[in-house]
Amino acid sequence: MLVLLPPSEGKAAEGSGSPLDLGSLSLPELGEARARVLDELVSLCTGDGDQAAKAAEVLGLSQGLRGEVGKNAALRTAATRPAGEIYTGVLYDALGLATLDAAARRRAERSLLVFSGLWGAVRIGDAIPSYRCSMGVKLPGLGALGAYWRAPMAEVLPQAAGEGLVLDLRSAAYATAWRPKGAVAGRTASVRVLQSKIVDGVEKRTVVSHFNKATKGRLVRDLLLAGAAPADPAELVDTLRELGYAVEATAPARSGAAWALDVIVTEL
Repeated sequence: MLVLLPPSEGKAAEGSGSPLDLGSLSLPELGEARARVLDELVSLCTGDGDQAAKAAEVLGLSQGLRGEVGKNAALRTAATRPAGEIYTGVLYDALGLATLDAAARRRAERSLLVFSGLWGAVRIGDAIPSYRCSMGVKLPGLGALGAYWRAPMAEVLPQAAGEGLVLDLRSAAYATAWRPKGAVAGRTASVRVLQSKIVDGVEKRTVVSHFNKATKGRLVRDLLLAGAAPADPAELVDTLRELGYAVEATAPARSGAAWALDVIVTEL
């Protein structure tokens, strides 16, 4: 099983490991594409005054986050830590990687793949520095990162997916970087979380960010702790129901399309 996750906007402030070694990251075939993004991001963020203001505008940073520009400028020499510790926020708090038992942690290291505007995608054990660069950013020389990553990802991700289930929990911005096709798509389950409320006697379902992120984190945690290894989306539906989730599934209407799974929640 390969689990596709979004990163988090919030990240751990500092690392304690050696500086970045691009060649050590998983999916080494993405190395050249990563180097180009890294070079342009560092160049964009190096400098004071007008240059720093330009970088903040490109990255969509508020006044309170202008310090992230300097952080990006120092990416080549900054200390690193495992990606699973760099990414924070609601989904990763619910996932609770640090509190998994040893067997579940090994499963996480094999199966979790975090998408990134800077790195393309990394595994949770990859040593990276803290950074700020979302998939929605348009770098001056490379353009929109979602579009930039499509060709490299199309070469690498089908092999990473192998012959098993692909559980897609990415947000829309990160899904633009790679959309499974062909046989891989048929083994892919794309999940959204809907909050159910009764209003004037009528059920209403909405997508609520906090519910969405927290539920996805718990869902992955429960799969890892259970040692679950569903082979395809249909088995995933059965597994999630056994774990206590309310799931509604829609099989693809045509070949080469992914399954759509709705996880229904009423409270966190």
